[in-house]
Amino acid sequence: MSSPSKRREMDLMKLMMSDYKVEMINDGMQEFYVEFHGPKESPYQGGVWKVRVELPDAYPYKSPSIGFVNRIYHPNVDEMSGSVCLDVINQSWSPMFDLVNVFEVFLPQLLLYPNPSDPLNGEAAALMMRDRTTYDQRVKEYCEKYAKSEDAGAPPEEKSSDEELSEEEYASTDDEVAGKADP
Repeated sequence: MSSPSKRREMDLMKLMMSDYKVEMINDGMQEFYVEFHGPKESPYQGGVWKVRVELPDAYPYKSPSIGFVNRIYHPNVDEMSGSVCLDVINQSWSPMFDLVNVFEVFLPQLLLYPNPSDPLNGEAAALMMRDRTTYDQRVKEYCEKYAKSEDAGAPPEEKSSDEELSEEEYASTDDEVAGKADP
């Protein structure tokens, strides 16, 4: 069997060759982002997420750490941290699996078949069990609001304080803001 670093390299190249957009976080091959598209014929269709992947030193013997960067509404994904609760990644991982499996099988299956009985997002799980139609609508709203292709790209640049002021506010003088003094 090849060394973990060779396997890491091979799996990453295989992922890139499978037409996934991969963005390295630093010089090593252990941390990177992958652009992930929601599965067709699901409420997640049309959504695009930036997924952070961290490969442990012992990869492929130890599972990768997977997390959504932009928000997603799902019972098995923590809404704020993006952490994923998925048995095959967290408990049942095998060196036979690779990164392509994660993005072509495991994550699409997670989105298509949520497990509300083992939630990281209790509100999403409760809504899914109580009212599937409203749950699906909320998923679509999150997709429209947080999962556009530009959301999966670089974070938006912060406005500088000068840009936040309108021209009128910027041009006003202290006297105009304070008002006229009493005679």
